[in-house]
Amino acid sequence: MRILRLNLTDWRNYATADLAFVPGANVLAGSNGQGKTNLVEAIGYLTTLASHRVAGDAALIRTGQDSAVIRAVVVTGDREVLAEVQLNRSAPNRAQLNRSAVRPREITRSVSSVLFAPEDLALVRGEPSARRRFLDELLVQRTPRLAGVVADYDRALKQRNGLLRTARGGGDFGTLDIWDERLVATGTELLDARTELAEALQPFVAEQYAVLAGDDQEVALEPLRSIDADGGDGSTAERFVVALAAARRRELERGITLVGPHRDDLVITVNGLPARSHASHGESWSTALALRLGSVELLRTSLPTGDPIVILDDVFAELDARRRVRLAGQVGRYEQVLITAAVEEDIPEALAGRVTRIRAGEVVGEVPA
Repeated sequence: MRILRLNLTDWRNYATADLAFVPGANVLAGSNGQGKTNLVEAIGYLTTLASHRVAGDAALIRTGQDSAVIRAVVVTGDREVLAEVQLNRSAPNRAQLNRSAVRPREITRSVSSVLFAPEDLALVRGEPSARRRFLDELLVQRTPRLAGVVADYDRALKQRNGLLRTARGGGDFGTLDIWDERLVATGTELLDARTELAEALQPFVAEQYAVLAGDDQEVALEPLRSIDADGGDGSTAERFVVALAAARRRELERGITLVGPHRDDLVITVNGLPARSHASHGESWSTALALRLGSVELLRTSLPTGDPIVILDDVFAELDARRRVRLAGQVGRYEQVLITAAVEEDIPEALAGRVTRIRAGEVVGEVPA
């Protein structure tokens, strides 16, 4: 999979932008604060319907405008697809594929990317919510129907928490058993899918980390599930039911659901020690990068459309020359790689492809590959 052309209207600091991309390496160069990351953020949004930098859409629309448009021509498999998303301040977002209106989620079935950015340090050092989001986004990329499972679980959780708050205030909680059943039904599928994903992802992440850090370095992933806190046997559903029963009194006291996928974590270890508390800055950076590159390797084995578009935002700033060369050797195998760099000399020769220079929200020059 690769992107041929990107067109933006009123996105971030761009009134308009129009860029062409080629197979292989594409470099977006310019000093900090000029808008390089805004461009790759648009591609990331198109493929996930979310920004890796902000939680809501309002900040993505140029100041003073009511909407923003991302439009891209993408080669997926053996066909070209025109994908468009319009973000609106005061109305639902809209999407089109080949000029036909579709639900925005349909865009993600046709266009896929994996983006590494400095914010990904939160995957290693941040709260469990960052790692849960990472797993769920990758789940949906790999198996799009699971988007419905994630949404159904979130709805059941919201309803159950509302009932628990009402019960804490002296209200009736007679229907709590019904919401327990719905939470277990959707949560069990999500838990099993996350567990299978972590197992499938583990060897790819370990391989990528060894490439970046050296063959004597090891990284491992282990799901930490709240329903397993007290041990016990049985299926995931059976353990979920037991865990909810054990937590019932505490949940009624606190007015919140205390067990389930929303309370889980992914434990990452480097050389046998928890990365969150023991990894150095360099180890954390390499681990976060290995998580993304491992995701690329997993997706390219399971997506019918080929390699996802690989986006590396300011990745070389924290890597020494040896690791830059190693990284270049890895990502140079992919169908298309988009790289942002404040210093062009940081880009290894193997990735010195087409260079597009960005200045103050404008494309000021392109150097052919």
